Amino acid sequence: MEYERITLREVAYVLEVLRSEFRTSKGAHMVRRLEDAFARTFGVEYAISFVNGTATMHAALAAAGVGPGDEVIVPPLTMASTSFAVLHAGALPVFADIHPETWTIDPDSIREHITERTKAIIPVAIYGLSPDMDPIMDIAREHNLFVLEDDAQCFLGRYKGRLVGTLGHAASFSFQSSKHMTSGEGGMVITNDRDLADRIRRFNSLGYAAVGADQPKISKDEIQDPNYARHVSIGWNYRMSEVCAAVALGQLERLPFLVALRQKAAAYYAQAVEGCDWLTPQKVPEGYEHAYWTYVLRLDRDDITWHDFRRKYIEFGGEPFYGAWRLTYLEPAFRGKRFADYQWQTFEPGLCPVAEATQPRLIQLPTNYFSEAEMEKQAEALARTIDYFGR
Repeated sequence: MEYERITLREVAYVLEVLRSEFRTSKGAHMVRRLEDAFARTFGVEYAISFVNGTATMHAALAAAGVGPGDEVIVPPLTMASTSFAVLHAGALPVFADIHPETWTIDPDSIREHITERTKAIIPVAIYGLSPDMDPIMDIAREHNLFVLEDDAQCFLGRYKGRLVGTLGHAASFSFQSSKHMTSGEGGMVITNDRDLADRIRRFNSLGYAAVGADQPKISKDEIQDPNYARHVSIGWNYRMSEVCAAVALGQLERLPFLVALRQKAAAYYAQAVEGCDWLTPQKVPEGYEHAYWTYVLRLDRDDITWHDFRRKYIEFGGEPFYGAWRLTYLEPAFRGKRFADYQWQTFEPGLCPVAEATQPRLIQLPTNYFSEAEMEKQAEALARTIDYFGR
């Protein structure tokens, strides 16, 4: 079967916006429609759209009161945007190590890294798998910490039967082009906290007085009044466009199907790797449902390099795959740097031993295939590569 990533549904919604000439009086209300539908999908009260999935985290942190002098605990194994958002808020990222089997942030390491300055935790659902959220939320309650889920790679995943994105105080999603659903760029924050949602919206929209949790725009009566005091706080222009919202709405309406395709691709890979004791998949604990933004294996043979495996995989017809991101604190923008006079971690090797041992060995196999024949082809390339090196 062949499937389309962008269908006539998305095209129709974009045309609806274009024909409105971007005038709300002519029906251009895609942002509101998208936000309402997203909130319904996740069973939450408020969904606030953004220009991208980094602005989402910046806004949520700022709205939670995170700022200069504060620390935010983050994992090192993820896109650096998670830590950038902490710096954007004026706070300092503190890196906790990962669990050796799930590769998500380790609650025990979180606890070890709490100081009197700790204000928030950002657990990341890496590759589409939720972190162990119950102990993380217990730690947060004990220390009065804000928990922002970074779920850029996890749509409709589950943790002990609960939908990922509904576990923390707020959750951030990305609609960047590689994600389960996309509008090219874009993002969303969801929460059940009305006051927090109000602050996020104002931060997202130039600090306008009249916007709020469920009010993305200012009325003409308000904005046309010469006596209207528009800006009650400092904010950024992080709003999503109507065109992006139109595409995202079409994608959202197909989200279960889009997630299921990734899970199907992962199932093909899982079958191909059966019986191989030197490629270790990301562990999915009982009660979790993995959304498989990508299917990841750890290479556990010292006589085969990551590059050797990749070359042979491509030779057998596999699509070139990514390695894991360099650990954030070892990126040139971070390594050896000091971002605050109270910084107590040294951003050098040795900071997170488990992550450092894991990251160089990770093989991130794509799952964004819209053809079952292509899924089978990639799984066959994996099987042939394993057989070449010996199961």
